[in-house]
Amino acid sequence: MLKFDFSNISYSSLKKTGTLWSDLIGSSAMFPLETRIFHSISLGLIVLAGVYIPYNFFEGLYIGSLSACLIALFFSYQYYYSRFQGRQHSNTLFGLTGILIFSVNYFTNSGINGSTDLIWPVYLLLVFAISPYNQHVKWLIVYLLCFLGVHLAELYYPWLVKYPFTVGRGQFIDRVTAFPIPAIAIYIIIKFIRRSYDKEKTVAEEKAIAVELSKEQILLHKDQLEKSNVEKNKLMSIISHDLRTPLMNVQNYLELLNQKELSSAERPELEKYLLKATNNAMEMLSNLLYWSKSQMEGPSVNLAELNLLTVLLGTLEMEKMHASKKDISLIYEISPQLTVIADANMLQLVVRNLISNAVKFTAPGGTIKVAADLLDEECRISVSDNGNGVPEDKQANIFSIKSEPAYGTGNEKGVGLGLVLCKEFTERQGGRIGFETSIGIGSSFFIFIPSASV
Repeated sequence: MLKFDFSNISYSSLKKTGTLWSDLIGSSAMFPLETRIFHSISLGLIVLAGVYIPYNFFEGLYIGSLSACLIALFFSYQYYYSRFQGRQHSNTLFGLTGILIFSVNYFTNSGINGSTDLIWPVYLLLVFAISPYNQHVKWLIVYLLCFLGVHLAELYYPWLVKYPFTVGRGQFIDRVTAFPIPAIAIYIIIKFIRRSYDKEKTVAEEKAIAVELSKEQILLHKDQLEKSNVEKNKLMSIISHDLRTPLMNVQNYLELLNQKELSSAERPELEKYLLKATNNAMEMLSNLLYWSKSQMEGPSVNLAELNLLTVLLGTLEMEKMHASKKDISLIYEISPQLTVIADANMLQLVVRNLISNAVKFTAPGGTIKVAADLLDEECRISVSDNGNGVPEDKQANIFSIKSEPAYGTGNEKGVGLGLVLCKEFTERQGGRIGFETSIGIGSSFFIFIPSASV
């Protein structure tokens, strides 16, 4: 028994075979599908003709051998000029050649009892595969008429038909040797159609994915533009009104002081009001500058292991003094052992803004408490007050640039950037921010940042 060892057939050898075939039929970039199918058919028929020429000759089928030789010469000529000279193959010549060859073969090879009838429809399929759609009906009619004509000729002139094969073995050999022609032709056509379909399907899927990605990018750009537009409007509002108004008040107070002699009773009250307006303007300007810088420069975070109380002590004492001017008590409870991983400047700004916000919305006589505790691998810093609480209609956008500024218990007005900065700077340090509130009872804002404490 013969044994075949396929273990030595490597992937590279198969790949080379595929590359050779692609070189023979031409690339899709150089030739359309119909032309590549024609090249494949031509090569297949040339190979088959090379087999049938000696076979028919030794079997005594000299006309069949001559027909196979003519087929080989014709398709070699057509293939060469189409593949290597870039000339368009002739659909008409291809179709008429088939009619001529198979008509002759029909009468020299047993007529209706021979194998020619197996090849007629397959050759017509080849004609369809390499010709434009608008020629298909024409070729269908021509082949049907020719097929009918040769059969009618046999019916009325049976002596035209030659019977080179003997009944039995000869007919068997004729059919068996004729079958590969339609089988191989059908294989080539179906293969190209499937490959072309799969390729078009892949291209369509890639285009669909590209459209979806493009759609997502457009929506993303739209959201970014809308956000930029909101930020622009917010900035213009701050510059044109929120920042301009307190500065105008300071200017008016200074003009009043310059133009009018004030009594000792009026001066302290006016100076107190002037200081309040100046502090509000400074707070607005400070937040505006921080926010503008963060938008222009992007993330620039210097994380380090910090002792929480040491970093916040100066900020807490300063805010304690500001709160006392409004008769608000500020107390803080932070363990000296707590250490965090944070950016010192960002953390100070966040806590300062949270305390300033609590002072703004807490009535005189109120209390603000700053506390810190360790939860798993995070440190929670909370700023709690017993002020007005956050109205329900403002809670959804409280950390957003879309939030509208509100007046505090002392008629203080911010620009709506304090909590936006708190959220942005907390997240840049790898933390998160949240709040709890009850109307008329108070609010508690808290941030979670990575802890370095064991």
